[in-house]
Amino acid sequence: MSEYDGISITVLTGLEAVRKRPGMYIGSTGERGLHHLLSETVEKAATEVLHGRARTVDVTLLADGSARVTHDGLYRHSPAEELMVMPTSWRPTGGRHSIGVLRVGLFVVNALSDRLVAEERRDGVTVRQEYSRGETVTAPHPTDVLTGGTGSDIGTGTTIVFRPDPAIFGAVSFDRAALAARFRELAVLNRTLELTLTDERGTAPHAERFHAPGGVREYLATLGADPAEAVIVEREDPRMSGSMEIAIAPSGPDGPQLAEFANSFRTHGGTHVQGFRDGVAAALGADARPTAVVSVKLDAPEFEGSCRDVLGNGAVRACVAEAVQHALETWR
Repeated sequence: MSEYDGISITVLTGLEAVRKRPGMYIGSTGERGLHHLLSETVEKAATEVLHGRARTVDVTLLADGSARVTHDGLYRHSPAEELMVMPTSWRPTGGRHSIGVLRVGLFVVNALSDRLVAEERRDGVTVRQEYSRGETVTAPHPTDVLTGGTGSDIGTGTTIVFRPDPAIFGAVSFDRAALAARFRELAVLNRTLELTLTDERGTAPHAERFHAPGGVREYLATLGADPAEAVIVEREDPRMSGSMEIAIAPSGPDGPQLAEFANSFRTHGGTHVQGFRDGVAAALGADARPTAVVSVKLDAPEFEGSCRDVLGNGAVRACVAEAVQHALETWR
């Protein structure tokens, strides 16, 4: 505690800060925050796939309210380091090959779970560690008792099982439909990614697989447009230190729709959208309103707005505009 002009100020750090002010880290203690914990864990595993350190990610919703996330590779850093060290930055490493832009880390997932188990299988040996509300219950130790999941019966694999703390979240129930929608987005934005979602909470397990080798073209159907009529823009552009993948099609019965992403994170405007609209206007006229999916992946994304969801990289606008105009003029 410190004083400033006679006012006492308590500075919270580490676990205490996360548990007393969870909304500062995950947005809320309702469904949004609950899904943030799972997204944090899933997107970290998916990033390992994009870096070539894993092939598949399996997500299971368990009957006791826990979620299990597994992949058949290994984290770049050990789970113990990720779970116990609070990140000094909320920005991910890895640039365009990382999913998400405001990652809070497994430390926050651990702190807000009443139970978390991490297993890492390397060269046929599984090391297990357990935590409760961020505190160590058992230190990393070899084990033959596995929680299951990808990699448990082969040479490598990583499993994180966590149960959000009811003392913080109240009712703990993941929305399968909302999770499936997000996993579908991740699959179309990252062609090499293969995700499965299994729900074991009902009388019979329900499983879905998400893999989209056709990329963003496949997402047009979700927006009411015909993927067969799509114009596809794919370009790597060093001027914006990144790449773009854009699908454009005539609008369906529901009118023009636009889905926009930066580093697989859903945005609400920014230079990539401005560039897209500039390119469409130059090629088709100012009144043209096609349906589109606009996805850019940048080495160093910059975000603006109160929710940090507006892309601000200046060079992106001209690069996207040029690519969209060229593709539409060639198609026309």
